[in-house]
Order: sequence, then structure tokens, then C-alpha cells
Amino acid sequence: MNKNSAIAQLSRKVIALGFLASVFGSISLLLIPSPALAHHASGGKLPSSFASGFLAGLGHPVIGIDHLVFVIAIGLLAALSSKLGMVIPLTFILATAVGTGIHLQSVNLPIPELIISASVLIVGIFLAKENKTNLALLIIIAAIAGIFHGYAYGESIVGARANAVGAYLLGFCLIQLGISAIAFYVGKSILKRASGSPSLPLRFAGFAVCGIGFAFLSSNILG
Repeated sequence: MNKNSAIAQLSRKVIALGFLASVFGSISLLLIPSPALAHHASGGKLPSSFASGFLAGLGHPVIGIDHLVFVIAIGLLAALSSKLGMVIPLTFILATAVGTGIHLQSVNLPIPELIISASVLIVGIFLAKENKTNLALLIIIAAIAGIFHGYAYGESIVGARANAVGAYLLGFCLIQLGISAIAFYVGKSILKRASGSPSLPLRFAGFAVCGIGFAFLSSNILG
């Protein structure tokens, strides 16, 4: 197989993967009857104890597909960065706690759902890029995205007692740290074992993230 044929075949695979990811994201959106309920780990009930707050915190980043995909993506993106790559998800996680605090202070942020879905698309683009992105830029993006993701998390805890709020913060920080750390180590493992173009599998993952982000962004824009 000559070089041009290999490039053409790879391009077709990338396009197909992006298309499938878009379809997956669209189907996921159709299966979720209410965005507010889908992002509420307690099924619409306000946590009233430390245990219920902690469980709700563990659940929120997982049941929200846009949040989950973003957390996985920044873990993979950290694997592609320098040895300090884990600073990216750590910055995001701290920023989510800040974002929740902003919501609890009744400060309104503009178009949070639109920005959250756009952040998924953006991090997918950075993951799919052939060249590494500047670490400082990724940290800034992670911080901004974290504030808006955390702001969305805060909707589930407004009006709860202080102990439930603290447990909720602890829960979603721990689950995000665990997910991003697993993605980071999986990404590093892939980079070590892959031959030829070691970053190619992670770039494919980036195209999939782009497809999901585009589906969510389209849904938010078109209503």
C-alpha cells in the first residue's frame, strides 16, 4: 500500500468514527427526556444528609454524558502533555468546586449549557490535533470549563444543608479525579505500547469526543 492510499484509508476511518460519535451523541440526547433531570444525580430530590450528598456528588459527573466525556478527554489530553499533564484535570476539578460555589452564591453565569457543550467539542479538537498544545493554554481552558461544569453541578445542591453540600463537593471531586486519573494512565499505557504513531489511538478518541461535543452543541443551539 502506497503512502497516498494509506492516508486516504486513514481519513475514511477518521470520518467514519466522527460520524458514529455524532450519531451516538444524538441518540444519547434523544434518550434523555429532560436535561435538568439528566444532570440531577438524586432524581430531582435535594440531598439531606452527608451520605446522600456524597452519593449525589459521585453520580452527577457520571450520569451527565457531556460532563463524563469531558473528564475522560482531559485525562487523555493530560497523557499527551508533558510530565505535568495531570495539572490539567486537577485544575479542572478545583475549578468545578469554585463553579459550584458561584452557583450557591446565586451568581448567574451566562449560557452555561452552551459553554459546557462547546468545551467538550474544544477539548476533543485539542485531543485530535497532531501537535501538542501549550500546557498553559490547556490549563486556562480547563479552569474556564471547570467553572461552568461546576456551576451546572451546583444546581443539584441549591438549598441543601452545609454538611450535604460539603459531601457533594467531596463526592464529585473524588469521582472526577478517579476517572481522569484512569484515563491518564490508560493514555500513557497506549502511548508506551503503540508503535509507529503512538498518539494515533488517542487522536481517534479525540475525533469521537468532537462528534459527541458537536451533537450536544447542536442540540443546545437548535433547542
